[in-house]
Amino acid sequence: MIENLTIEQTSKLLNDKQASALEITDIYLKKINTAKKLNCFITVSEDKAIEAAKETDERISKNKKIGFLDGVPLAYKDLFCTNDILTTASSKILSNFTPTYESTVTANCKDQGAVVLGKLNCDEFAMGSTNKTSFYGPVINPWKSIDNEDELVPGGSSGGSAASVAADLCVASLGTDTGGSIRQPASFTGLVGLKPTYGRVSRWGTVAFASSLDQAGPIAKTVEDAAILLQTISGHDNKDSTSSIRSNENFYSNLDSSVKGLKIGVPKEYMSDDLPEEIQKFWNEGKKILTENGAELTEVSLPSTKTALPAYYIIAPAEASSNLSRYDGVKYGLRVKEKSLTEMYESTRSEGFGDEVKRRIMIGTYVLSSGYYDAYYIKAQKIRSIIKNDFDNVFKNVDALFTPATPNTAFPINREETDPVQNYLNDIFTVPANLAGLPAISIPFGLDNSGLPIGMQLITNSFQEQMLLNISKNLQDTINFNNRPTQWWK
Repeated sequence: MIENLTIEQTSKLLNDKQASALEITDIYLKKINTAKKLNCFITVSEDKAIEAAKETDERISKNKKIGFLDGVPLAYKDLFCTNDILTTASSKILSNFTPTYESTVTANCKDQGAVVLGKLNCDEFAMGSTNKTSFYGPVINPWKSIDNEDELVPGGSSGGSAASVAADLCVASLGTDTGGSIRQPASFTGLVGLKPTYGRVSRWGTVAFASSLDQAGPIAKTVEDAAILLQTISGHDNKDSTSSIRSNENFYSNLDSSVKGLKIGVPKEYMSDDLPEEIQKFWNEGKKILTENGAELTEVSLPSTKTALPAYYIIAPAEASSNLSRYDGVKYGLRVKEKSLTEMYESTRSEGFGDEVKRRIMIGTYVLSSGYYDAYYIKAQKIRSIIKNDFDNVFKNVDALFTPATPNTAFPINREETDPVQNYLNDIFTVPANLAGLPAISIPFGLDNSGLPIGMQLITNSFQEQMLLNISKNLQDTINFNNRPTQWWK
């Protein structure tokens, strides 16, 4: 049955010739067509998907299947440039931009025979944690509360990447994580979301938000699938100067779910009376499982945690204001015709960017301006160094950290927001790992009293993704979370 397939299962179906890649692709294209209410896709690349599926079937007929991803239907956040497929970053200013090149990450998937179904909706330029800032409208979470019929946010900025996998519109997807944009939506939709170490995955060809923080990663139904995707997209890239020169690792083959003898830290700064009781309950349950499975748990301290969010919301907008200065209506994208060049710049950017993007550009420009640079930007960078130092000290004594992924579960799209800072607080547990450049993962743990998914987070030291995946697999296999949303959108 072609329903809620994992990458492993899809690959096995193809290997055993129980279904063709074309049949599987056709089923997923039909699912996308019946789920337009969710608004996950900005662009559906039907012709290219069918062509790629036929190429897979041709390889299989000659016993030349490339690997796990050959013939597997994937979809990508609309931040990855894709050759000859519209790439918008969910912004009006790029609504007519079709790249003539392929990002390294999507090229790696293409080289492994993956079938690209299309490009996924996200917060505009990845700025947001609700997927409500997209020019193309909000993505709707496939999950609904058992208490009411409210449509819920899927999290952000990779909301489309998470919602599409949760609704089984693709087998797995790729997102980006600047301050939690893979892990938070994965937590809100009952999925596995992995942010790799900064530099593990090339950023070339990915629309930039904050260059020192952005990192691409997988959103998948299982830890095994996340491992397969990570080993596909990671590796050194000469086109990205921040790309690590480390040789690639076979994360999938090296999966080992034993946690015996591992020391796992529980940061006391993540404990709060404001944390919902149900999230606290699953956090405690996770600690118990890890202990029973042979790990040693210990309380640790990350004293600078409280400064992570304010530092992030200075550094990220500063880098965004610089990165987004290229969108001026001259070479590509939207251009608003005016009498003078200056007026054209102003009108193009004013009409092309949404409110949240404008807000962050203005914050970023302000903190980089003369007289405020030292007071804000330099100070935030010093705090970032202290945060990294906190993690370095903790990892001298423990192998991993175990925390909640988010401070709440998915909330209604129509929730009135008078203060944007309230949304920024969604990133409170995820931002520290980005500032320190560390790998982190969100894995589904259970459902709250309203029937909505709750995720927990694991963090390891730099380039310790194998350990991160191994511990995650131990928890996954023990918990056996296999809940899926009811398909109310059909």
